Amino acid sequence: MADNAKSPRPVYRNIHVTDLVSYRLPPAGIVSILHRISGVVMFVLLPFVIWMFDTSVTSEISYDAFTSLFVAGCGFVPGWFFKLVALGLIWSYLHHFCAGLRHLAMDFNHDAVTKKSGHNTAVAVLAISVLLTLVLGAKLFGLF
Repeated sequence: MADNAKSPRPVYRNIHVTDLVSYRLPPAGIVSILHRISGVVMFVLLPFVIWMFDTSVTSEISYDAFTSLFVAGCGFVPGWFFKLVALGLIWSYLHHFCAGLRHLAMDFNHDAVTKKSGHNTAVAVLAISVLLTLVLGAKLFGLF
């Protein structure tokens, strides 16, 4: 009788605040949270994006002012800070785009969604978005 008895199933409860330090989120969870964060970052920085676009296409003089902002800064704000904000915007767009493609692919083929494929695609999204951000960040900061 004891051999046929099933072991009790684990009980999952809400995570307490003290458990947050030791809790290990899977890559798919990290991608999901970063997808939401990147969407918020793009929404919050939308006025900056609109200003950048407007300033860069209005005239040659405004384009020169736009490019000098990233070099000389504006007032007490140094130029590297504007580059850092632009880099954050670049990361948020690239991550949001890659994670969105991942979600579309999962929605397109429900039968192929497994725990392993979810893990692999989440790691791929993280790697691709970070690598593309590093390449564009190197260009932004003048490394090539």
